[in-house]
Amino acid sequence: MAYEDLREFIARLEQEGELARISREVSVELEITEIADRAVKQNGKALLFENPKGYDIPVLINAFASEKRIRLALETERLESIGEKLVELARMKPESVLDGLRALSSAKDLVSFIPKKVRSGPVKEVVDRNPNLLKFPILKCWPQDGGRFITFPVVITRDPETGVLNAGMYRMQVFDERTTGMHWQIHKHGALHYKKLKEMGVDRLEVAVAIGVDPATLYASTAPLPENMSEFMLAGFIRKKRLKMVDCETVDLQVPATAEIVLEGYVKLDEFRVEGPFGDHTGYYTPAEPYPVFHVECITHRENPIYHATIVGKPPMEDAWLGKATERIFLPMIRMIHPEIVDINLPVSATFHNLAVVSIKKRYPGHARKVMFSIWGTGMLSLTKVVIVVDEDVNVHDMNEVMWAVTSRFDPARDVVVIPDSPLDSLDHASYKPNLGGKLGIDATKKWREEGYEREWPDVVEMDEETKKRVDGYWDEIKRMIF
Repeated sequence: MAYEDLREFIARLEQEGELARISREVSVELEITEIADRAVKQNGKALLFENPKGYDIPVLINAFASEKRIRLALETERLESIGEKLVELARMKPESVLDGLRALSSAKDLVSFIPKKVRSGPVKEVVDRNPNLLKFPILKCWPQDGGRFITFPVVITRDPETGVLNAGMYRMQVFDERTTGMHWQIHKHGALHYKKLKEMGVDRLEVAVAIGVDPATLYASTAPLPENMSEFMLAGFIRKKRLKMVDCETVDLQVPATAEIVLEGYVKLDEFRVEGPFGDHTGYYTPAEPYPVFHVECITHRENPIYHATIVGKPPMEDAWLGKATERIFLPMIRMIHPEIVDINLPVSATFHNLAVVSIKKRYPGHARKVMFSIWGTGMLSLTKVVIVVDEDVNVHDMNEVMWAVTSRFDPARDVVVIPDSPLDSLDHASYKPNLGGKLGIDATKKWREEGYEREWPDVVEMDEETKKRVDGYWDEIKRMIF
């Protein structure tokens, strides 16, 4: 059964023994971060802080911070199965991943999950037109952070040309009772809506921010969907039930009816304010920079709301599991377009956008380079800084195997691709220019004569199958002796 709201997911976590209730009074400034960081790095439970110091609103954190919890969140045993069902819906051979996703947006079975508009919902239990953000237990995460940040917001805007709602996740520094920063980077759809309106000569963009939504909606807001494909429709597909949406009080937008908290307001197109620094998922502080200002005009929330937050920093953190969910869910779509790809790993330690390890069924000379350029031409994977291509016999999720392949099948003088001045993630601190820098491709596949390799490639050392089967017959007996 689909989770109707965040509370049903919390109940499921508790039922599964995956939730710890923290009754001790704990400060929202740094202390919750320190506890949550220790918990996630030691494979601890989700945490519900029932008494954040100075507040009567509990804080939920680490709700997605394990493989089991992300599978519980998306109600699936295999994350890949979500992508496989999406591929089935496409019923076509698109020329690109974006074409495939656009086809999905009009697929009959997916359209049946278009959000359902309702007249009201729990998020309307309290309507405050004299809003004060400071009544919520918003975290200051790290010592050098520029202030307190809303870290799990579902930021909702409307495309001014198509009218389609977009949901994205952009951190928001709280400046005072009624204003925050809006950290949408240049590659994000919220920034695109902002740019379109500016070109039209409009002076403001309406924005709604939902905090504490059902898990499928929160995940969908992080998914790398193409422009004008609805994250709310994807959420409905994942949860196998249409999402209930309700009109805002002061802006022409709709929000999840069962959210814990909703902020309504606008961003002026000519107003910027320095926000940051912020301890980011790269493990470094993102420096202070000017970003648009979000003005809050109304807050609606449930009676006794729950504040849902996350922290990011030196990996692994909770966002690792959201990123891994995307890797697994979108792999079937990538395979549909590039059938030679066997598997892909976006390592958590490389903060996803810095490294992709791809295994392929190599079929022709130069195939590894073709795959590199395919990755660099695919959606948000285009921001990947380093691509390593290996043969299908290499497990891309075992970095020992990957390093073995790189050091034994890669000649630095011949098997490398370097591209200057290419798009990079805004949070890449190594690039000499913001959003622009070099890319590296490493061909760690076995080379063919047609590729200029004139030696005989040696066989990999492996035991024969007959011996393996014989040992399998008495392995349990031996295993008890040595383990």
